[in-house]
Amino acid sequence: MTVSLPLVLVLGAVAWIAIKFMGVRLWIAVVIALFGFWLAHTGLAPSVESGTRSGVDSVNEQHD
Repeated sequence: MTVSLPLVLVLGAVAWIAIKFMGVRLWIAVVIALFGFWLAHTGLAPSVESGTRSGVDSVNEQHD
């Protein structure tokens, strides 16, 4: 059975769990999210996207 979830949904769930159960403060999560948005507008964005895709692909290949 294949389940397809957007990565942003998974990361949002991880952030919610971290805030709710691990004691991470909300302002820290907001700063990290803002850093991600600003990072997306730099020259590093293609490298980050490529690395993320490679990581997700390697996890998906292990479960096929």
